[in-house]
Amino acid sequence: MKKICVITGANSGIGKAAAIQILKEGYHVILACRNQQRGEAALKEIQELTGMDTIELMLVDMSSQASIRAFAETYLAKYDVLDVLIHNAAKFDVSQKQPVLTEEGIESIWATNHLGPVLLTDLLLDAIKGSEQGRIITISSKGLMAFPFLQVDVDDPEFRRRRFTVTKAYYQSKLAQVMYTYWLVEKLRNTAVTVNAIRVTNVKIDIEARYPNASKLSKFAYSLKSKSSISPEEMAQTYTYLAVSDAVRETTGHYFDDPTHIVSSSKYSTDKANIEQVMTLTTKYLNTETARGTI
Repeated sequence: MKKICVITGANSGIGKAAAIQILKEGYHVILACRNQQRGEAALKEIQELTGMDTIELMLVDMSSQASIRAFAETYLAKYDVLDVLIHNAAKFDVSQKQPVLTEEGIESIWATNHLGPVLLTDLLLDAIKGSEQGRIITISSKGLMAFPFLQVDVDDPEFRRRRFTVTKAYYQSKLAQVMYTYWLVEKLRNTAVTVNAIRVTNVKIDIEARYPNASKLSKFAYSLKSKSSISPEEMAQTYTYLAVSDAVRETTGHYFDDPTHIVSSSKYSTDKANIEQVMTLTTKYLNTETARGTI
């Protein structure tokens, strides 16, 4: 049986590019997407491009705990094992000026970018442990380098009592994911499961399609940034490397800039007390009982 890789947010950009690359490596790929129409369009495009049919669409809204639980239930009813889980889906809308709450009443960037991946991993962890060598890949951002002293506000991660900016909300969530990566590595230390994070750099996007409501200034800034950005396909090579390469079978707990370059995260993010604080907060949000004992 082919190894299975689940990629969230795989209907466009880096996620779709990684899906194509990993599919060509002989994996069965599951596009875990929020929007059915866009997901089906991506599925059809990939099948026509590759001539391969070992790929399928499964719906999940990573901002919704109910949707994540439904996805996990559907997956586990069909498959016993999961070999690779890539947490690619993320929310970052440059036009957003105020917090947007999810159906569970949680600020949506915090819910989508941090809480969602933690919950999905936990629900699928037995299946990942069932793989000969399971791999979990979290996604952060090179933009964190511009905020070297950023911390997760464990008293107000949702900006209920402080001024909201989409940039601060996004990078806080991505910082939390790096810290979760380090935390999960320790929880899985005596298993065959590896956990690594990727620091995504500037990647070319279609600003009009992605952020149609963005200001003219934001669109101009993105047009300038795109001149030094890499393609989704180039960035996806790091996803694919960590997902399939035998060279990293036993590599865990690292932060990758590209397939050959491991980088460091901030001093704050590696402090064990800070990591425990963030994960204690995370546990309260998810409020789940689990036999796996990760959260």
